[in-house]
Amino acid sequence: MSHDPAPSAHPFRAEPDPRDEAPQYVLPLVVRIERSAPPARTDALETAARAVLVLLGDERAHGDGEWAEAVRNWQDARIRKVVRRARGAEWRRAEALPGITLTGTSAQVRVFPPVPLDGWPKDLAKLQVSGTELDDPEPPVAAGPARPVLWLNPDLEMSAGKAMAQAGHGAQLAWWALSDAERAAWRDAGFPLAVRTAGPADWSRLTTAGLPLVRDAGFTEIAPGSSTVVADHPALRRPGA
Repeated sequence: MSHDPAPSAHPFRAEPDPRDEAPQYVLPLVVRIERSAPPARTDALETAARAVLVLLGDERAHGDGEWAEAVRNWQDARIRKVVRRARGAEWRRAEALPGITLTGTSAQVRVFPPVPLDGWPKDLAKLQVSGTELDDPEPPVAAGPARPVLWLNPDLEMSAGKAMAQAGHGAQLAWWALSDAERAAWRDAGFPLAVRTAGPADWSRLTTAGLPLVRDAGFTEIAPGSSTVVADHPALRRPGA
């Protein structure tokens, strides 16, 4: 697998950037939320992050693959992700479109190749995007030190859909920062990861530890430039950190 270099400019910041001149693409994700059995919030966030990684590692997204041009166009512009929700027949129609479905403990998330910002497939465009709220029946257990963790900013309140997109951003920044061998090892292990909210006392340390940091462009819900996620992959930690 070739190592795609991370863009020189931060792909999520709000400041004017040459990438704003490129055609804008978005990565669609759809989470299945049945009324009788909604997924747990943390599981949905983790499944969305893994879905982004699976797409990035898929052979169809590289070289001459059928999704490669769309992925390149998307990564040449702002790295936007939009999470919509579906149930019943809506979900079945979404599953009929080209993409990859990831299943967690309680969550199902389907990721699709990037599409133009104003060119969504009609069966995805009609799905609801705002107000996706989920809860955890029980507090998530602590993540072990060997597991990659996407740490959420404890000072921000985000809907489940927004947090899923931010977790996906964090996973993508970690992917870009890894070597080819480290990417392959993560992929071969099934992309294990955890999403947790950082403790207030830990957030400052995490944001100054040299780890990938998502700063949101502020298109929805939160202020532009807000730091949302730190991607704490063991391979990226500085010695002694």
